[in-house]
Amino acid sequence: MYYSRKRPLEDLPEEITAIWSCPGASCNGWMRDNFTFSIAPVCSQCQSEMVKSERMLATVVNTSPNQLKK
Repeated sequence: MYYSRKRPLEDLPEEITAIWSCPGASCNGWMRDNFTFSIAPVCSQCQSEMVKSERMLATVVNTSPNQLKK
């Protein structure tokens, strides 16, 4: 007999986050601004230049020493 008890997901804190998104109509690539390695990133899926925008996302802190200082 298979029994699976679903646990309620915890509510993660969210905030408006700066992102880079792909402007291509057929591409839905995006990345967080604080996880980029260049000033103006290129989409890894379609190789077009990305544009800066914002999204409501779960809060994540980047502690990488390679992070760009802005």
